[in-house]
Amino acid sequence: MSRRQELDVIVVGAGVAGSATALALVRAGFGVTLVETRSPMEWRADDEVDPRVVALAPDSASLLDELGVWSSVLDARASAYRRMRVWDALAPGALTFDAADRGEAALGWIVENRLLQHVLWRTLNASSASGNPARLLCPAEVVAIDNDHEGVAVALADGTRLRTRLLIAADGAASPMRRRLGIGTRDRDYGQRAIVAHVGTERSHEATAWQRFQPGGPLAFLPLADGRSSIVWSRPDEDAARLLALDDSAFRAELGCAFDFRLGAIVSASPRHAFPLRLRLAERHVAGRCVLIGDAAHAVHPLAGQGLNLGLRDVRCLVTLLTHAKQRGGDPGAAHVLRRYERERRSENTLAAHSLDLIERSFGSKAMPLAAARGLALSLVDRIGPLKHLLGDAAAGRL
Repeated sequence: MSRRQELDVIVVGAGVAGSATALALVRAGFGVTLVETRSPMEWRADDEVDPRVVALAPDSASLLDELGVWSSVLDARASAYRRMRVWDALAPGALTFDAADRGEAALGWIVENRLLQHVLWRTLNASSASGNPARLLCPAEVVAIDNDHEGVAVALADGTRLRTRLLIAADGAASPMRRRLGIGTRDRDYGQRAIVAHVGTERSHEATAWQRFQPGGPLAFLPLADGRSSIVWSRPDEDAARLLALDDSAFRAELGCAFDFRLGAIVSASPRHAFPLRLRLAERHVAGRCVLIGDAAHAVHPLAGQGLNLGLRDVRCLVTLLTHAKQRGGDPGAAHVLRRYERERRSENTLAAHSLDLIERSFGSKAMPLAAARGLALSLVDRIGPLKHLLGDAAAGRL
């Protein structure tokens, strides 16, 4: 392809981070080609709630609002949570956050992952009617790249060849693009699986996100719009296999006990699913004119629900830097632009990943002296206003 036909940006991967990046760049006037191996699954209001839900922080909701999709998400199916309660199974002490204490309507929202993908994909498709549409190549697979200081040449499985000034890899935690770029990762296998399901309880979820730390892994109850709760129960592999094999009644009884029956008995449960938990950090976020975002750059423990929020912060940072470069007449794929993105995002992502890892190690221990210290720490943080406020700001993405 000649230089005259060179594309502004290619985004590989149409998950939430990739689709949001493509849409934001289209709105900023870039020519964007989005490459995806398969179309996101259709979302319908009468379908069962997607087993995979995400806890969106206010800054993530703000980004989606700027992209013009947040109202569609709220109108479809989303659940605001106004409180968060955290406690330890082995020690007294608890930590409570309340949106009312901050003069806000919500601490965050529980949203189905498939709904987010659906709304973003639909909006991207609708951009074909605008003056600067996104070009969607799906199904399509990148089979080779040639990355040099002038641009990136991309070969697709169907023989199509493209050339771009910048390639953004948003193709998930396994990221074939990351491997093609020769970027290594630092990994930790937690030896755990996260069991996910939706459950009904005797009492209302109280628009509250609940989390109980237990030896072996945390248990979260997240409020859904239909009155049920979505659970994320991290358990060692062997125990996860045992829990998955239980019949419905036995599973509900054991789950209720693990949750200390905070919402009464568990009266119903959807089919259970599980996925392995790993910490994975890319050693670099940038290689030449290629850049990693979202899970391709970092996969973290789900205990605080920060994975997608970190990815959307990648999106905001990268799009802001690329837009500023374009407005100044510069090259958005220039090394100094991408290095600045890497400096800003790699430091925050690494800090977040290791902080979550430390929490998982500390709260997963059965040692009673450590458990007592954990309980005391939760109580102290709950009583120290400035520190509690700082933690709330960090979770909301305001720092």
